[in-house]
Amino acid sequence: MLTSKQRAYLKRLATTTDPVFQFGKASLTPENTKAVEQALAKRELIKIHVLQNCSDDPKKIAETVAERTHSEVVQVIGKMIVLYKESKEKKKIELPPAGKRK
Repeated sequence: MLTSKQRAYLKRLATTTDPVFQFGKASLTPENTKAVEQALAKRELIKIHVLQNCSDDPKKIAETVAERTHSEVVQVIGKMIVLYKESKEKKKIELPPAGKRK
């Protein structure tokens, strides 16, 4: 589970990242779920653009993809989804420490 500080850090990193996937009319399929999982393993942080012809809600898509890929939804803004999954082998992103919650 990401803290608000870690989520804010990932949001800043995502601003300079281009979308690596586009979900269109077919929405979420097993094939693009697998592709998202592979991209997360390589990059840790990815953006997905939900096209106008996709009738599904981007927030629902984000929740479903995150659940299926065991990743975290960093944010959903309009039709843009940002996902994060820490890589076990190729860790690229060093998150700020979680700190103590009061």
